Amino acid sequence: MSANHKPKNMAERKYQRVYTSDPLAEVDQDTRDKIAPLENYIMKNCLWQFNSRGWDRRKQNANILAKTAQLLCDEPVENPTGLEKCYWVDAVLLDRAYRERFPWIKEMAKDDIKALMRTLNARLDWLTIDGSLNLELTVVNY
Repeated sequence: MSANHKPKNMAERKYQRVYTSDPLAEVDQDTRDKIAPLENYIMKNCLWQFNSRGWDRRKQNANILAKTAQLLCDEPVENPTGLEKCYWVDAVLLDRAYRERFPWIKEMAKDDIKALMRTLNARLDWLTIDGSLNLELTVVNY
């Protein structure tokens, strides 16, 4: 082994911290009031948030919430792969639940829905990954 050789750290390669503080700390109260019930629904009803790897959680949060935003905005959702179809199924369930439980979301402008869902994505990443005390999320062998 040469002096310049560094062992690969798989966790560092796959797990990259994005948030160092709660993204909701910087948003207005109205947005926080809208995010809270959406977040609460996911925390109580959606098992997809509990993947054991941080990089996997981030990928899943992003894909499911992006597809949910498209559905809430009545936009077409493309699912070219089996994995995309899995994200889409969870997004359909979340879209239905949000429309039923939170009718105010249907009255929002499409750009506002997309912005809200991006903020929800950031909040979930903070809660389930970057702000989590679960060290298992960054285990090298995952």
